[in-house]
Amino acid sequence: MDIMESALLKHKEWNGKIEIVSRTSINNRDELSHAYTPGVARPCLEIQKDPDLSYQLTRRNNLVAVITDGTAVLGLGNIGPLAAMPVMEGKCALFKEFADVDAFPLCVDSMDTDEIVRTIELIGKSFGGINLEDISAPRCFEIERQLKEKLDIPVFHDDQHGTAVVASAAMINASKVAQKNISDMTLVINGAGAAGIAIAKQFLSLGIGNIIMVDLAGIICDGDEFANPSHYEIAKLTNKNKIRGSLSDAMKNADAFIGVSKPNLVTAEMIQSMADKPIIFAMANPTPEIMPEDAKNAGAFIVGTGRSDYPNQINNVVAFPGIFKGALAVRAKDINEEMKLAAAYAIADSVSPEKLTADSILPDPFDREIPKAVARAVADAAIKSGVARVTEYSI
Repeated sequence: MDIMESALLKHKEWNGKIEIVSRTSINNRDELSHAYTPGVARPCLEIQKDPDLSYQLTRRNNLVAVITDGTAVLGLGNIGPLAAMPVMEGKCALFKEFADVDAFPLCVDSMDTDEIVRTIELIGKSFGGINLEDISAPRCFEIERQLKEKLDIPVFHDDQHGTAVVASAAMINASKVAQKNISDMTLVINGAGAAGIAIAKQFLSLGIGNIIMVDLAGIICDGDEFANPSHYEIAKLTNKNKIRGSLSDAMKNADAFIGVSKPNLVTAEMIQSMADKPIIFAMANPTPEIMPEDAKNAGAFIVGTGRSDYPNQINNVVAFPGIFKGALAVRAKDINEEMKLAAAYAIADSVSPEKLTADSILPDPFDREIPKAVARAVADAAIKSGVARVTEYSI
């Protein structure tokens, strides 16, 4: 029996991966009076006077909404909100398991940007943070942008920023092993959708030397016309030498490659045309842009994928639980660039120098100390950058 069939049987057995558990006992009249009427009126009135008390008197302080419209689910595409529910439940289970953050799945039956934004805006006061998930580009950019303006809680599209944080952490450590300075490196990113653009922006924050982005039409270059509005902005920030051409042209003399695109797009010849000690993060799932063994045979020095059956799995689970845990701990109003960079360095630093090798550039995702380390780094960055409501926290 393969994993797909056994997973289906498991989901039937589980009948849902999450449940709501009461944090108080209600076994007598006194307990009922405290948890509900009449006693509950008092915290209601206190919150009415001071809305910030909602973080102390309700579970809002540790509650994240995991929200999708079902238009870009894993490698399945636009399967709709109902079919996306198993993934959203799984994401909520990861929040709880890895960071003890409570999360609730919400699948919105609309593809209208304004309708989705308004829906989330209306429910925003129930949560301490919003995790957007599996929403197709370019709508995901506009939805996140508007929500960040309208809400005073963190809004984080994990497909963009979680991926970018983990890829950054992986590259920080890969550059150490390869003895390359990030500021001198040229990076090729194949795939200019939500993840690719977020990765590019994160690497610009890291101080990468040059980025060349490639999409279906070829290398993205400032001055060209684009169907995707977000490409105009990224074109101005990348491709310093304004080269044009195909992926194979972009790869020549590049130090590193990140693929968030489609299977089997990278050839051995492309890798052989790269600079010394090439770094390959082929992250298309389940089949990467080039299989790790083929990349190694072609001369790749370090190879990472999104798969768990090869070394260097670039997996968001080492990022988003800790990022939200840290943001919630200080009641952050946003998850900003400083917090994302802090998360990337915390993940990278979690691999000790003696364990850092070409086949071990990221920490074990099952190490429960990782989310705590990420959370502390994110909380400190939130305080330092001025988006925290409180400056004392416990993680």
